[in-house]
Amino acid sequence: MDVVYGILVVLHLLGWAMVFGGALAGLRSATLNPGVFHGIVTALLTGIVLTGLASAGVAGDGPDNVKIGVKLVVALAVTALVVVGRRRGEKVTTGWLGAIVGLTALNVAIAVLWR
Repeated sequence: MDVVYGILVVLHLLGWAMVFGGALAGLRSATLNPGVFHGIVTALLTGIVLTGLASAGVAGDGPDNVKIGVKLVVALAVTALVVVGRRRGEKVTTGWLGAIVGLTALNVAIAVLWR
């Protein structure tokens, strides 16, 4: 089960990397890359599965529920920005993309620095 958990962690990180990289690449032309949507769906779903596995006792002592709650709120904010931006098409601004990049960086920082 540790192998499955490890694979899910890798997929989760790759999903956030897709969001971060896609939004950062779109800053120059103010367009939302289609890969950003796929990345946020991957990150969100794998995060939920990882939390369930950790709660079941697969990964150590269990998750820090406050940390998971904060990360979920940030992830849902990024998801909302991506979904609304995707519906707007070409009308996204660099500020919109900057918010996606900033919140993604915040979510990763929370994951790494919150102990």
